Amino acid sequence: MFNQLGGQIGRFARTESFGGILLVIAAVLAMVIKNSPLTDLYIAFLNIEGEVRVGALSVEKPLFLWVNDGHMAVFFFLIGLEIKREILHGHLSEIRQMVLPTAGAIGGVAIPALIYVAINAGDPQALVGWAVPTATDIAFALGVLALLGTSVPPALKIFLMTLAILDDLIAIIVIALFYTSGLSLVSLLSAGFFLVVLLVLNRLRITNIAAYLLVGIALWVCVLKSGVHATLAGVVTALFIPSIKNEDDDAAPLDYLIETLHPVVAFGILPMFAFVNAGVSLEGLSVSMLLEPIPLGIALGLLVGKPVGVMAFTALAIFTGMAEMPKNVRWLHFLGVGFLCGIGFTMSLFIAGLAFAEGGVGYARVDRLGLLAGSFACAIIGYLILRLAASRTR
Repeated sequence: MFNQLGGQIGRFARTESFGGILLVIAAVLAMVIKNSPLTDLYIAFLNIEGEVRVGALSVEKPLFLWVNDGHMAVFFFLIGLEIKREILHGHLSEIRQMVLPTAGAIGGVAIPALIYVAINAGDPQALVGWAVPTATDIAFALGVLALLGTSVPPALKIFLMTLAILDDLIAIIVIALFYTSGLSLVSLLSAGFFLVVLLVLNRLRITNIAAYLLVGIALWVCVLKSGVHATLAGVVTALFIPSIKNEDDDAAPLDYLIETLHPVVAFGILPMFAFVNAGVSLEGLSVSMLLEPIPLGIALGLLVGKPVGVMAFTALAIFTGMAEMPKNVRWLHFLGVGFLCGIGFTMSLFIAGLAFAEGGVGYARVDRLGLLAGSFACAIIGYLILRLAASRTR
């Protein structure tokens, strides 16, 4: 199991790794600009108005919401495509291969959430952020892993990628169940209609990508107006993209879209999301504010909850015989990967925006303070542990 890193997985890892580096650059740049004389220009940039109108139907938003609701729908679309391909042809297609990363993903979600809830138990408004420290940023994590080069066992890369994909799937379910409000029945029914259209296209084995994308955009508009977060339309659309190809096609639509969208998302959408959302003003902030319940719950959820959850649940799966230790992987490797899973960043920022916007509370800066501190600490510690594991292996 996990004994060979295929060409497809290798390309995926390289794209995500370089994308992770751009992600860090974009986040640092946003923080520098936000805390410089250019802060007014940064705010004006975030609030550039954009409108798309078709007859009486219009969608008007400032730029940062176009990024969070529109661009991120493409990101979730790609996640949906990856999940479908993994289920059909990859490491999620065999139950035994799924056990170990599934155990790690469950532990990496449950323990951080419990830590956050324990710290914020006395504040009902703060509790809406329980899911913030449960996410893993696959681009950032693979970017750190790439710094170690060939000293990392290929099986460990596959374990991390599979765990992160499952982590994203859990995050999608959490967003759908816990961060939805003010539902519109008319919009939901309209969304249901377009779901049926996607199903019909799929069952008729139509491989024209444009047809699916046009219906997917219509579905996105309906979901946006319904009260359910619009990014979920991207996931749903992805599940209907055909994995078969016609004789005249070079690749199946599913594979073609994954290969096409990976660089777009890694080098464009995610860095833009980081630039728009990581601009935290440091004015009035201090290190002592990390000890406030919300940032402390997020930071400890990532820094303690993630590695403990991943390690404990993978160990349980191995010791009970439900899964096997991957080839050339040691417990120190798992510990290092557990810390890399504590790099929440993109998905955590996304969930934090949903959580505290839904709760109507002014925690925007302190939650990001805990998130950034926890994520960067996990990145450094995870790198150092994996470097130590590599030296011991040699």
